[in-house]
Amino acid sequence: MALPATIKCIEIDGFGPPEVLKPGTRPMPSAGGGEVLVKVAAAGVNRPDVMQRQGKYPPPPGASDIPGLEIAGKVVARGGGVGDLSVGDEVCALVMGGGYANYAVAAAALCLPVPKGFDLVQAAALPETFFTVWHNLFQRGKLVAGESVLIHGGGSGIGTTAIQLAKVLGAHVFATARGSERCKAITALGCARAIDYAEEDFVAVIKEETQGKGVALVLDMVGGDYLMRNLACLAVEGRHVSIATLRGAEAQLDIRTVISKRLTLTGSGLRPRPVAEKALIAQGLRDRVWPLLDSGKVKPVIHATFPLAQAAEAHRLMESGAHLGKIVLTV
Repeated sequence: MALPATIKCIEIDGFGPPEVLKPGTRPMPSAGGGEVLVKVAAAGVNRPDVMQRQGKYPPPPGASDIPGLEIAGKVVARGGGVGDLSVGDEVCALVMGGGYANYAVAAAALCLPVPKGFDLVQAAALPETFFTVWHNLFQRGKLVAGESVLIHGGGSGIGTTAIQLAKVLGAHVFATARGSERCKAITALGCARAIDYAEEDFVAVIKEETQGKGVALVLDMVGGDYLMRNLACLAVEGRHVSIATLRGAEAQLDIRTVISKRLTLTGSGLRPRPVAEKALIAQGLRDRVWPLLDSGKVKPVIHATFPLAQAAEAHRLMESGAHLGKIVLTV
């Protein structure tokens, strides 16, 4: 098919508030070896996009400076070595940048089929959160059926995904959220006990709910002064997985707690990692998670959609914290 010479996109016109997100045009990108060009129908909005706009999370070398880490749409061109991906296939994909545009290049190894019964808006809400949750909760955190887990930020895109996956794969789920309505919503997703962190001490609740034993795993996106409180929630041989630092990147650690409980502290980020490493996560998703999506046992929670030109409004909503689940841009 004939492709236009330029693409429409959202650019970051100087670091700052949402207003710095401006419509722009760029030359049409081309798919290289192992890549496909996707005509984007929808793109997910994620916290790292906000941080990039603020100047706190620069794109890694070689990545597009256009924000957007997850897309869904139709393959319109392909480079060499892309396996059985064909022009016309509908996919969702994890990208290192460039998602806020009507065309974007994606690594073929990080493209996944649109689950059965999903439209492209729903599919665009999957890659960033599902890659993050699968890798950190199950591959790094080694959560297994029968164990208990505490998930912070239960009302976020990551949180709503983590609650559902942990529950359907047999874990006993606790999660924090702010306000009674959000706590009701995450309970409906499979949380055995939702903890309103504005009104309750989550450490005390976990100790009471587990009869003092603690949970096997904490998935934390808060950081800062939550660290020692999280460790207090962990059982002997517990694991602590850090994925973000909303309350700060520095924390005090009493190493005696780690020693006495024989704890494991780990964490990870996705964007800068080589495609080959992220492809291993994608394979785990294909094998273990996509069947759950195909069967309807797990679904993304989408709070709102905005046209691409209203990306600034989408960022305002994300920064307000008033959303439950994902925010998606439609192209």
